[in-house]
Amino acid sequence: MILTPRPAGALGANGARADAPAAGESSIESGEQLSRQLSAGQLGMIAIGGAIGTGLFLGSALAVRIAGPGVIVSYLIGAVIALLFMGALSEMAVAHPTAGSFGVYAEMYLNPWAGFTMRYTYWAAQCIAIGGEATAVAIYCRWWFPGTPAWLWILGFSIALVAINARNVGTFGSFEYWFAMIKVVAIVLFIVLGLGLLLGVGPAPAIGLANFSAHGGFLATGWTGVWMAMVFVIFSFMGTEVVAVTAGEAKDPETAVPRAMRRTVGRLILFYIGAITVLIGILPWTSIQPGSSITASPFVSVFRAVGIPAAAHVVNLVVITAAASSMNCNLYMASRMLFSLARGGYAPASLGRVSKRGTPLPALFASAGGLAVALVIAVIYPESAFQYLFGIALFGGLFVWLMIFLTHLAFRPRWIAENRGRLPLQLIGFPYTSIVGALAILAILITTWWVAGMRIALVSGVPWLAILTIAYFFVARRRAALRDAGRIELVPTVPTA
Repeated sequence: MILTPRPAGALGANGARADAPAAGESSIESGEQLSRQLSAGQLGMIAIGGAIGTGLFLGSALAVRIAGPGVIVSYLIGAVIALLFMGALSEMAVAHPTAGSFGVYAEMYLNPWAGFTMRYTYWAAQCIAIGGEATAVAIYCRWWFPGTPAWLWILGFSIALVAINARNVGTFGSFEYWFAMIKVVAIVLFIVLGLGLLLGVGPAPAIGLANFSAHGGFLATGWTGVWMAMVFVIFSFMGTEVVAVTAGEAKDPETAVPRAMRRTVGRLILFYIGAITVLIGILPWTSIQPGSSITASPFVSVFRAVGIPAAAHVVNLVVITAAASSMNCNLYMASRMLFSLARGGYAPASLGRVSKRGTPLPALFASAGGLAVALVIAVIYPESAFQYLFGIALFGGLFVWLMIFLTHLAFRPRWIAENRGRLPLQLIGFPYTSIVGALAILAILITTWWVAGMRIALVSGVPWLAILTIAYFFVARRRAALRDAGRIELVPTVPTA
């Protein structure tokens, strides 16, 4: 993937900036806007925080169970798809830095139905993902305190993170920066220590490379297993799209957004491939996830298995922090997407209000509903709550990624035609890159039907889209009336010469 930048401020033949408000854009509540406080460094760490969570620290165990050592190849394939995805999204985010992000782009370049379903699906998926992360926190905490009920941990962490998000976006950015920094440092140390164990650096004898070929060989479950594991692997890369969502609150989106996206994907590839390689090398893959339910992070199991109990406790603390960080990010993304829907007339106007600090509190509290769902599911299905929530959230993420690729296919030619010039940021290889990306995501989505425990993705997702489609026709009428009355914000128009 190669992104070709163009000097900021020269976005079209007429010099118009894509983030400038379009003439006639809604004037209602013009004083109530999101605050632009996020720096490039914070954007990058927020993206890391959104991506590195239970997908790696807990979901990787499910991927290993399906693919064996071949899961390393699965992560390489996932990295390629993520590169294509971030390249496509970067182009659109720099051209249109707005809180609604890809949902707005879909409405602009595909059709209103696409924008409506994308934003609501993403919002719902993030709400459910928050619940999934909260359930993961309970799993980690019960490793220390097995007698405590899961709902207690979910409730405690939920209250704390809602309080953080209720403050201004600068506070959120600072918390998430350090949350993500803990993850990064922990993963780097895990890789370094793991390599030391594999190579025999220190008093312990070298573990060597035997685990990569033992128990059935590197491709123990064949290429079918490698592909089936993509269902879990691709989820590890989801969350990187938060950079596009935060573009509406970035200090300098034209510079900060592409820089954050490039750094994020590069770091994720290094961290994921390195961590999974070390994980497979130290532990026989058959022992990483032997049962049907997850009782601890496989990263904790590594240090427990090699006889470093103190390190296992430290790693457990880290993965709790990682899950809390992802909850924090998911809650942020869900609230901004609901805020965008309200400002566009697709949700009650009250959800488009912001506090004096520039925080969309009504949208935040409504989005915290996913935590309530997690509480209920954790009580009803204590052993399978995580996997159930994981599958539901997975459909939302895959659907949104697929629609982003399709939006990019429509975006590029229209932008160039109407601006008579190049994009401020350009992905080389169009349209083939977006076509390949879309087909890969579609194939993964279909594959969920044959992966144990993941059929829920399609079973829940297809009816959800049907319900949204019916709801759209009712909401569209109301929105048209509000638009005619000048009471909603219109999506940014494409600047033309």
